[in-house]
Amino acid sequence: MGHSQQLNKVDFVRIKADVLPIPLQKKVKGSMDVSFKMLSTTDSIYLDAKQMNVSYDESQPIRVSEATNKIWLIGNFTKGANYTVSFDFEAVPSQTLYFTGDQIWTQGQGKYTSHWLPSIDDMNDKIEFDLVITAAKGHTVVANGLLRDTKRVGDTVRWEYDMQSPMSSYLVAMAIGDFANREMRSASGVPIALFIGQDEKEKMEPTYRYTLEIFDFLEAEIGVPYPWQNYKQVPVRDFLYAGMENTTATIFSEAFVVDSIGFNDRNYVNVNAHELAHQWFGNLVTETESTHHWLQEGFATYYAWLAERSIFGEDYFYWKLYNSAEQLKALSEDGKGESVLDPSASSITFYEKGAWALHILKELIGEEAYDQAIKNYLRSYQFRNVTTENFLAEVRKVSDVDISQWETDWLRPTAFKATQAYESLLKSEFMERYFEVASLRKLTFEQKKQNLKTALTFPNDFIGQEAIYQLVDEPISETQDLYKRGFESNNLYVRQAIAQTLSTIPPDLKMEYESLLQDDSYATIESALYNLWVNFPKERSRYLDETAQIVGFQNKNVRQLWLVLVLLTEAYQPEKKSEYLAELKSYTSPEYSFEIRERAFGYVHELELYDATVLRNLVNASVHHTWRFRNFAREILDNVLENAQFRSLLSNEMNSLSEKEKNFLNSKLIE
Repeated sequence: MGHSQQLNKVDFVRIKADVLPIPLQKKVKGSMDVSFKMLSTTDSIYLDAKQMNVSYDESQPIRVSEATNKIWLIGNFTKGANYTVSFDFEAVPSQTLYFTGDQIWTQGQGKYTSHWLPSIDDMNDKIEFDLVITAAKGHTVVANGLLRDTKRVGDTVRWEYDMQSPMSSYLVAMAIGDFANREMRSASGVPIALFIGQDEKEKMEPTYRYTLEIFDFLEAEIGVPYPWQNYKQVPVRDFLYAGMENTTATIFSEAFVVDSIGFNDRNYVNVNAHELAHQWFGNLVTETESTHHWLQEGFATYYAWLAERSIFGEDYFYWKLYNSAEQLKALSEDGKGESVLDPSASSITFYEKGAWALHILKELIGEEAYDQAIKNYLRSYQFRNVTTENFLAEVRKVSDVDISQWETDWLRPTAFKATQAYESLLKSEFMERYFEVASLRKLTFEQKKQNLKTALTFPNDFIGQEAIYQLVDEPISETQDLYKRGFESNNLYVRQAIAQTLSTIPPDLKMEYESLLQDDSYATIESALYNLWVNFPKERSRYLDETAQIVGFQNKNVRQLWLVLVLLTEAYQPEKKSEYLAELKSYTSPEYSFEIRERAFGYVHELELYDATVLRNLVNASVHHTWRFRNFAREILDNVLENAQFRSLLSNEMNSLSEKEKNFLNSKLIE
């Protein structure tokens, strides 16, 4: 029985689940009451449930039977009748439910919630999910809906969450951890709760900066009230993506947890706005299938750009559009362009080409008609599933402008319409000025010197950076006064461009270059520290002293570089060398997030600092659930195994590895 046939047979109305994750066994068990309405008469229907064991009270009229990927409900079901069935379940999920450090979190991604919770892998059946989740005392549970109650039971607490409206199963979520939280209300009165690790409470404000502004902006801009009871956000460790818009409960990567300095280079604003926009586009109205995925991602991307425009201004907005157009144009020219309606298109197509399509559509039919179409679309299809045609029909109802050419240009073709995009960008005076400066790339230095000087006199972030990038291949004797001007601009991002491109530092600029170590940017400090250390060997101790207390981003970028430079600076704190070496190696351990570990492995590999513990950590990283990190670790491991000494060290470690790690390493040693 395929999904489409089942949708004609039954409508699952409500799932009330009681869930207990068991960290030591990486297992989940629970019980649930499932209420459904029959759309036709039949003797069996199913829930999706991957590799679950089920038990139930056999005195109830409906039989419950497990298969590999399903739970069958068997009985004499009559069209139009309502039923409820109860059963217990348990599983050891191979994905979707993750235990990282002392956190537990889920990531349903389209159709995988059935790994930890019996549900429906088809996003076209929307269900009201009410979850009760049991966690260790002292932990906080964040889940969909409104927290109705918490009850102490021995050493655990039961958290009772209640949803009032239906949603697709992939949006069911929970996150459990040691979180602090801050509560606020939107202008319209929606309760918002922001969570953060207890040990990072001081980063609450910079991490969530502008959250209220984003919420109020999106509610006003979209023109349809926020559709759920409340909104919550929680960062977790080793998350698979930037963020995930579970209904009322966004989970995001702790890489976005920043202090005020980190905010300047790596803030959560865009992801924050993107995931919130999904509460309308994706959660309230949901695609019927991936052909229409742009209705979720293109819309969330575009509305996030609009939210950023309201915070960072018009120039920033156009800069985002421009960078997006550059990427899409490059892919298109490489023959890698994709149609927005290609169900297997890549993220950049669904997200950014989809957002561009909306931007051009709004310019074509005018803001008023566009806004009206969006409101009608969301109201007509709320809590339902949609196709691109549903959206286009709403556009046609409110505008006399013929959109058929727009469809032909923006939805169907694989190529990116760069000319139309650039015509749109030229509506911004800032972009015109930027293109003027960028076009100087073709000229000799003498021909453009005066123009670059002007660009660096009152630079905005992007034009000033462009001017600096154009100095890279010129002889330093010619460009020094322009670099001086860049330093004097006191623009954080212009100075950052200098730190990242000027690697040979002339003595005349040494003082200005040293001032980069004081900038409010961990990216600038990292580049500047390395370049100063390389260029002025006699001053190394001074630079190391000056940066000894700086940690950097969540991945400890400055701290880890600092440790490496200390180890390579013979005269510096020789008595502490072994302590620093131990610290650097410790960052490869599973106690840390994969972002920290990845950087540490990079350095350890470069300096060949392997020992038995680090090698064991490398095998552990090679079976990590985050695929990019896993692949990175495997590449390094292949390299390491070519060394006979490391190979035998690893063979001796076999007994201290987990089953999964052993199997993986064995497969490598046999190769």
